[in-house]
Order: sequence, then structure tokens, then C-alpha cells
Amino acid sequence: MESTRALRADLFDPASLAALGRIEIVARWIVDGFMTGLHRSPRKGFSVEFAEYRPYQPGDDLRYIDWKIAARSDRWVVRQYEEETNLRASIVLDVSKSMAWSGAALRSFSWQGASGGGPSRESGAPDRLTKLAYAERLTAALALLLLRQRDAVGLVRFDDRIRTSIPPRARRGQWRRLVGALEEPGTGRASSAPDALHQAARLISRRGLIVLVSDLLMDLPDVERAMRGLRAVGHDVTVLHIMDPAERELPTSGEALFVDPESELAVPASMADVRAAYKTTVDEVIGEWRSMFGSLGIGYEIVSTDAPFGVPLRRAFALRQLLP
Repeated sequence: MESTRALRADLFDPASLAALGRIEIVARWIVDGFMTGLHRSPRKGFSVEFAEYRPYQPGDDLRYIDWKIAARSDRWVVRQYEEETNLRASIVLDVSKSMAWSGAALRSFSWQGASGGGPSRESGAPDRLTKLAYAERLTAALALLLLRQRDAVGLVRFDDRIRTSIPPRARRGQWRRLVGALEEPGTGRASSAPDALHQAARLISRRGLIVLVSDLLMDLPDVERAMRGLRAVGHDVTVLHIMDPAERELPTSGEALFVDPESELAVPASMADVRAAYKTTVDEVIGEWRSMFGSLGIGYEIVSTDAPFGVPLRRAFALRQLLP
């Protein structure tokens, strides 16, 4: 049992796994380790496998009326079938500058402004993935997992503007198109999440799933308004909040340089002096995000960049299975 678990790529250390190959290869290993086979969709249509009966409604195709039941009980019912394509999903990936950061080998920090706090490494060789590198591989694995379940999957990448907009498709070739987009440049300074979320909604013609993958270093009210719009039209939404372990809690000792990227104001400080206040601020910000998403019925999970990819993938997959 233990030897089997040790061979599963979705349980490997993320940085070690990423060093073994390109995004496409790593994502395939992750998904192969995570699950095999397909699940059955709860969404109903007129294809593939019989699911259940429902009362006949004017305009229904007469081919799907069960005439035997009609003759026996004078009751008109229609056979429903499970769709070959289960749902339409859009993954919305934050590729802004704050995502291109790792807290490994931390030597100095940069404060992330009033919308959220977080350190930014200026030097030192990282021994774990940046938030962006982790998020890109997680996005690729999630997309592949959904495609293998015959879901239609699209991708929106954004920083201060929309960098990529790929409509959801389930057809052959969509996987390579998504992977190709993940290798395109981004990392603009700001994050325009509301525009990206609205674009993701426009790409889905009916109720679907939208997954936001971001470090959430942005203004909460703007995101809340966009999320309310998505929920109002019936979309299911989940947020994977990408965080480096160093963002949750500062080291216990050492010196730091906190820099406001807007004013370029730099303030040196001792870790011991600011550590408690920093942790309190981060916990409060996380609590605000969690409360807002919870009030809207949106799934929210913090994903640490040192966690095996199978951890967030399992959470997203569990949500997918619960969709009506």
C-alpha cells in the first residue's frame, strides 16, 4: 500500500515533480496518479445512457416518449439520457506579478499594498515553486481531469488585462491549446479579476463551473461584485487561493525590507517586531475572503505551494461531483 502511494505523482513534492518535465508531462502524471476512468454525469440530455423518466412537455421530441407506459397507464413520459459532455467549465488563472514569487530562501520582503499583504523575495535561490508555476501546473491538471470526464473546459488568463481567452471545448486538441496558452507571457503588475471573471461567464452559454486560481492580492469589493454577478446567473464558482507558506507566517528572526510598490516607499523592520501584527493582518484578510465567498455559496480553499498537487485537485474534484 505504501509503495503504491509513493509512486503516485499527485502525492509528490510539487517542486521535485515539476523539475522532472514540462507542464504537459507533469499534468498527465498528476492526473494519472489521481484517478483512472470516468465518472457518470448528473446532468441530463438526449444522448449516451438512459437516466430517468420525466413528464412530457409540449415541444419534446416524440421519439423519446415511452409509448408502452402511455398505452398501459395513459401517462405520457419522456426518457432522459445523460449527456456525453457533462458541463462547461472555465478556469480563470491569475498571472499577475505577485504570482511570480516564492518565499523559499527568503532574504528580503516587499509589502503588497493596501489590498492585501504578502512578502516578495528579491534574492535567493528558491527550493519550491513560485505561486505562478504551481498554479499553472494545477490548472493544467484540473483541465485535463475535467476533459477526461468529457467536460468542456476553457481558460482565461489575466493580469492587468486579459491575456488569454479560450472558450470551453471538449473536442480533441483542446488540451494542447490550453497547455500552449499556459506557456504564454503574463505577469503584469496589477490583477483585473472582475474583467476576467466576466469574460469567463461570457464564454459559457449555459450554467457552468468557474474556477478562480489566484493569490487574491486584489480589492475584495471588486471581486465580490463580479462573483455576485456569476452566482446571479446560476454559475457554480470555486476559488483556489494560492499562497506560499511564507505569506502565512513570517520567520521568527532576521531583518526585512517592506516596500510599497505604488509609492516605492521602503521601510526596514525586524521580523520579531512585525511578525505578530503581520500574522494577525493575514488571518483577518483570509477571514474576510472566506466570509464573503461563503455568503455567496462559493467554494473557497487555501492552497499552499508546498502541498502535493493531489490535495487541491481532490477538493476541486469533490466539488465537481456535487454539482447539480
